[in-house]
Amino acid sequence: MGFTKIGCAIVGGEVIYKGADLRSMPEEQRRKIRGAEIAYVAQSAAASFNPVRRIVDQSVEVLVEHNGVERGKAEATIVDLLKQLQLPNPPEIARRFPDQVSGGQLQRAMAAMAMAPRPNIIVFDEPTTALDVTTQVEVLAAIKQAVRDFGIAALYISHDLAVVAQMADRIVVLRNGTVVEEGSTRDILSQPKMDYTRSLVAHRSVDAQERAMPGAPLLRATDIDLDFGEVRALSKVSIVIRQATTVAVVGESGSGKTTLARVIAGLSPRASGSLEWKGKPLAFDFLARSREDLRRIQLVYQMPDTALNPKATVEDIVARPFRFYFKLKGSKLRERVRALLNMVELDPDVFMSRKTTQLSGGQKQRLCIARALAAEPDLIICDEVTSALDPLIAQGVLKLLMRLQRELSVAYLFITHDMSTVTGLADEVVVMSKGRIVESGSREDVLTRPQNPYTRMLLDSTPQLDTQWLNRLLDARKQSRVAGGT
Repeated sequence: MGFTKIGCAIVGGEVIYKGADLRSMPEEQRRKIRGAEIAYVAQSAAASFNPVRRIVDQSVEVLVEHNGVERGKAEATIVDLLKQLQLPNPPEIARRFPDQVSGGQLQRAMAAMAMAPRPNIIVFDEPTTALDVTTQVEVLAAIKQAVRDFGIAALYISHDLAVVAQMADRIVVLRNGTVVEEGSTRDILSQPKMDYTRSLVAHRSVDAQERAMPGAPLLRATDIDLDFGEVRALSKVSIVIRQATTVAVVGESGSGKTTLARVIAGLSPRASGSLEWKGKPLAFDFLARSREDLRRIQLVYQMPDTALNPKATVEDIVARPFRFYFKLKGSKLRERVRALLNMVELDPDVFMSRKTTQLSGGQKQRLCIARALAAEPDLIICDEVTSALDPLIAQGVLKLLMRLQRELSVAYLFITHDMSTVTGLADEVVVMSKGRIVESGSREDVLTRPQNPYTRMLLDSTPQLDTQWLNRLLDARKQSRVAGGT
């Protein structure tokens, strides 16, 4: 698309589109192509949308400016695409600001924006990273349908081979900026030739850990209610997190998972009910909490792009908790920062002086984890912390988290839509839907003997490394709806 980051330059090769080299053509000509003929769906929708403009106002721009479509018709097109992408109440969603919808809903809004002008090519850069498994199925189906119906060519960038298996005709495997293998999807998945490709194909889950012995309760949330305007986001939610254990919270986008995390972290002071930390009352407002209470509960956000200061260096970001909580300075501070960066596999000699804008998505997330660990907390709330990482790096991060739990007796509230992660990491599983807990229990009970139909649907929606998995699932759901008369 002719974009490069500051400090980077394309120094060789060519990008031929319709017989012309995108690299050498004038910028004015490239601007006419971007959006209208070649569209881009970014990995982080939250960092890509303008936070002070409504979703519909941003989404219609390409239709109005490039295609000359009248504003009313452009809005109707966007609303129709939001409906196709399974967003609830599309007209209302379109009128909201980006911070008024969930990460998964915003990601689908970006996909609708890209599809609206019917471009020749869409670059999908991890478009389902922020989505839960049930929503992911519908979005993948919509993308696949749109590519076929509109005659769109798609470049689908992903670290999830199970997703790639449903979408791609051909796969190119990259490592360290080099193509290591290329071939048909079937050949790459069934007969990978290179060791790196074989490791990607082989990695499908984290080995299940032995359940920890239940420790004393750290945090107890009881009958938590929270309203966003007239919408009830949480309703009578109760949860207990014990020392040295992991509670996984799963559910669809907008089910209340992140909202619950924000309540526990003290970022939703309007909540009602009760919070207790080691048997003592804990304020809903973080401003009313002591410094020690703040240190003991840390939050790692889903979107590292919006959680990090783009003007700060890596060293500054990791050093700040050490200064704030432990008053460290000088050589001792620098030593602790270097040790922590090594722990999360960020070479301090390479990364300490870098700004966050010079990091990849996965590197930014590891930096967020390091920042949380710097406070030496008792509880870390992990909100989709591995969603931006490729499988092998994600596996390393999860192993790191498990090792730290064994060594430091730290507890985790782990919010995720990756059921393989739940299998490997969780001691207890909580399933949420529409702001309520619909099922909870031990990992074995919830994952192997689910009692709620919604839980069974989540498990059935986890992608498999099979090129026909999505088609079979959609056919089965269609037959079920027909049999049910809906």
